[in-house]
Amino acid sequence: MKLIALPAFTDNYIWMLHDGHQALVVDPGEAAPVKQALEALGLELTAILVTHHHADHIGGLPAWRDSGIPIHGPAHERIQGLTHVVAEGDRVHWGGLEFSVLDTPGHTREHIAYLLPQGTGQAPHHPHLFCGDTLFSAGCGRVFDGTLDQLYDSLMRLASLPDDTRICATHEYTLSNLRFAQAVEPRNPDMGRHQAHCEALRAQLLPTLPSTLRTERLINPFLRCTQSDVVASALAHGAQDADPRSVFVALRQWKNQF
Repeated sequence: MKLIALPAFTDNYIWMLHDGHQALVVDPGEAAPVKQALEALGLELTAILVTHHHADHIGGLPAWRDSGIPIHGPAHERIQGLTHVVAEGDRVHWGGLEFSVLDTPGHTREHIAYLLPQGTGQAPHHPHLFCGDTLFSAGCGRVFDGTLDQLYDSLMRLASLPDDTRICATHEYTLSNLRFAQAVEPRNPDMGRHQAHCEALRAQLLPTLPSTLRTERLINPFLRCTQSDVVASALAHGAQDADPRSVFVALRQWKNQF
């Protein structure tokens, strides 16, 4: 399988997996980039996965609503056109791959993610996580109709996945997130190295994603809530105490105003 990040809007990615004949897409916020890729590569779209109900993730669905294509999405979110509702513990099979559905609420109340534990079928077999707006490179999603407690628990759950997990988030926010991350933890040398790497990618109009969980553990302040400098910054920005959950809440609220 080949994995492609299709740019959409100003900073979205629609993830496409294909085997040269059939394709699956994740969070098609608009139809045009998908249709252009399908035509250019001679592919047939045969499955759609959706993580949550925001318009920039589902706006393209009407283009395939009467096509007979399976459209999988969270059971309790406000999404018209789903043919298969899924939740924690469900499996989605496509193209010889098996996606595990993970409940990852917080950004929205019923947000889900899709995990390919064995990867995309190409060696080396790194797990791939299609995490919507829960986890970004060097950041995490805002809270809309979920809660901060939910988002913290979801992030800690994702942080427990293997180091080599590929993080396929749906926004190109990495450089912006790194500016905040460096304000939180200015003495972290890994951030400068990663910023230089990402700036070089963007200069070539290439995506900074997928990231890896190994990288995120080094640079993402929302996954580093026990690190002393992160704790100190959070305490200086309103954290009630040094408990990791309190640190996370302060960081997320600070980021909202950054």
